[in-house]
Amino acid sequence: MPAPAAKDSVIQIRVSAEGKALFNRAAALRGQKLSEFMLESARRQAEETILDQRLFLLDEQAHARFLALLDAPPPPSDEVRERLARRAPWES
Repeated sequence: MPAPAAKDSVIQIRVSAEGKALFNRAAALRGQKLSEFMLESARRQAEETILDQRLFLLDEQAHARFLALLDAPPPPSDEVRERLARRAPWES
């Protein structure tokens, strides 16, 4: 198991008193120090942002097939139709 990376960089942010109180409350609910909570939350958001950026490259033939599929998607299955016809749980 590799040794944990040294924490030798500092990030400083300014926040309103209300924001700090909110973050402190959330950190306390998780049993974390404020800095741990902030770092974990920021890291999770950064990872999600990076994962949302998707790039894929296609040759001309694959690109043409991809566009054709977008222009003529298959009809929805009976299962999909059934699910779309259901009321949302919060509407019941």
